[in-house]
Amino acid sequence: MRKILIAITGASGSIYASQLLEKLLQLKAQWQELSVVMTDNAKKVWETELNNQSYQSINAKFYQQQDFFAPFASGSGQYDTMVIIPCSMGTLGRIATGISNDLITRAADVVLKERRKLICVIRDTPYNLIHIRNMETITLAGGIICPATPSFYSKPSNIQEVAATVVDRVLDLIKLDNKTFRWGE
Repeated sequence: MRKILIAITGASGSIYASQLLEKLLQLKAQWQELSVVMTDNAKKVWETELNNQSYQSINAKFYQQQDFFAPFASGSGQYDTMVIIPCSMGTLGRIATGISNDLITRAADVVLKERRKLICVIRDTPYNLIHIRNMETITLAGGIICPATPSFYSKPSNIQEVAATVVDRVLDLIKLDNKTFRWGE
């Protein structure tokens, strides 16, 4: 069974994290453990963008940013997937340069060194050359850069459905069976 870590940074895009956690809980039969790390800025952005503190009631194990005793701070913790959603460019840059100054960057370092799956759902736009080079570095190290770029061929009719096009793509990258719009069906 799968062990999944969701990291939420202070980039705009709390709707993506909220929907991903909600869908993961609906797909509980497909994973064994779900852990979450949220930065303080992520909590503020969530409250600003979603007008709630619903992250407090999510049925997952939460860890503090500086808790280096978390099981996924070591490869022996056997977490196979880490999703950073949304992933700020600051977090991306620290991961790309090997700076493990908090639990999120340490866990990403562990996932990469163990050749497991790291998915960075970046939200910022436009990109400067530093962003592009950091994305390249993470890609070359085995990570996946998944820009929070929605699709529209499913004809979403509201912001939740638009965000779901990104979240469903992330679930596909995690390789979870998720009922969603499929091109050509």
